[in-house]
Amino acid sequence: MFEIGPGKVAAKTFFDVEFPKGHVGVKSFDAELVDEEGNSVPLYEAYLHHWFAIKYHAKDWNMLKIIPKNPLEGAIYIRNEGTCNSYILPAYWGLGGESRGTKSNIPNPYAVEQGNPSYVPIGYEEKWLLNLMVIDTRGTKHRKHCTECRCNRFNLPKNFYNVTLGIDGKPLSSNYKGGIFCCQDNLQCKLKKDFEAPTRKLALRYKITWVEWNQQQIPVRFYILDSTDRVRTNGSQIIHDCQSEFTIPSNNGKKHSPPHIEKANIPIERGGYLIYGTSHMHTGVINATLYGQDGRTLYTSKPTYGDGKEPGNEKGYVVGMSGSYPKPGSIKIKDGEIVTVETRYKSGFLTGAMGHMYIYLADRLP
Repeated sequence: MFEIGPGKVAAKTFFDVEFPKGHVGVKSFDAELVDEEGNSVPLYEAYLHHWFAIKYHAKDWNMLKIIPKNPLEGAIYIRNEGTCNSYILPAYWGLGGESRGTKSNIPNPYAVEQGNPSYVPIGYEEKWLLNLMVIDTRGTKHRKHCTECRCNRFNLPKNFYNVTLGIDGKPLSSNYKGGIFCCQDNLQCKLKKDFEAPTRKLALRYKITWVEWNQQQIPVRFYILDSTDRVRTNGSQIIHDCQSEFTIPSNNGKKHSPPHIEKANIPIERGGYLIYGTSHMHTGVINATLYGQDGRTLYTSKPTYGDGKEPGNEKGYVVGMSGSYPKPGSIKIKDGEIVTVETRYKSGFLTGAMGHMYIYLADRLP
């Protein structure tokens, strides 16, 4: 649980969160934002920009009989099978405002294998953390712009651009107009004059379904692919340069402008049968499509926009992204195949846009 006030950003990481114990196969992982009483919170009050579940191996200090100052000393973070830089998009599960309306269940007999003791180094324990970003938009001057983390809508420190490092580890350019760096923890989105409202406590409520691991389960490998990935080679080495987010330029108010397209051609070193796929994108999305090397469509993920006020149907917000459940064995990505991630947004200035595709691949069929 965390505290947040009008216009504030809460960017939090919670370590050693509850997770199924033992050697299990995870079948689904769903989450939503709730208040202190457990009631669902609408996106127009507190916008769930994203949440991610990340696995790590922490030293078992009880076994070592040492009490460290920092219990995370020596922790090893375990990323998914995706191709981005090691510290970019490392999660196993995670979505955003579309969480309530996006399916995550994996069909039988497939599951994401976790807790296999043979994969955990001696002297370590497998643990999980949750990372989230929530923007309280109550009373903000420009609610939509706050959810886009548009920099000029926030009360940024005077030396913000001098001390903030971008995704490349270099000082943030003054041309950076919006995105996750302008939505750091405790930053303030500008409020309407004289607006007042109390701070409140919110929490990310999550639900995991799983089965005990046995020979009947078939493991799937989870990938996050990013439409900003600019793949290049250095000799035989393949280098991935994922930006995680991007800005869509202004169309100067032109009607019927073509959509903004981000496209990445990504080699998949180890392929497999496609079991499930979906995507994480923001308001303004048209769709996201994954293509095979021969141009065949592997799947398309489309948004559902809300048209009401109740949580899960907030008007104007993306409240769900469709998932794909192809007939087992009908779609296979070959080892080394270059797949294309293509994301489409409506034209018009938009900051902090994301185009992440999630795919689950299996090595074999039942």
